[in-house]
Amino acid sequence: MIGAIALLLVCQLAGEAVHRLTGLPLPGSVIGMVLLLAWLALVPRERLTLTQVTGWLTAHLSIMFVPAAVGLMEEGAILSRYGLGILVAVVVSTLLTLAVTALVFRAVAGREPENEEGAS
Repeated sequence: MIGAIALLLVCQLAGEAVHRLTGLPLPGSVIGMVLLLAWLALVPRERLTLTQVTGWLTAHLSIMFVPAAVGLMEEGAILSRYGLGILVAVVVSTLLTLAVTALVFRAVAGREPENEEGAS
């Protein structure tokens, strides 16, 4: 189990290092995830242990949000001043994202693939 946690952390650290050294326009955590995917493709025996560790981490995910919640509580003055604007921005951007996603889905789902055999 410690080895699987170490693998997760090493991949994230390697991703951050690649991001900082190369200046790739991807977050280090995304690069680390790609490195983890490559590692799992090369060493499939790690999958079972990693599945157990990620299941445990996911089960305790709510604990990981405690620092963010405490950070929000400490920013009470800023939130009281700009909270309404932040709330409006979040709601509007969420609604726009949902609308664009629905429109793109309808446009793509409405297309029928061309039949190459009966084209003559």
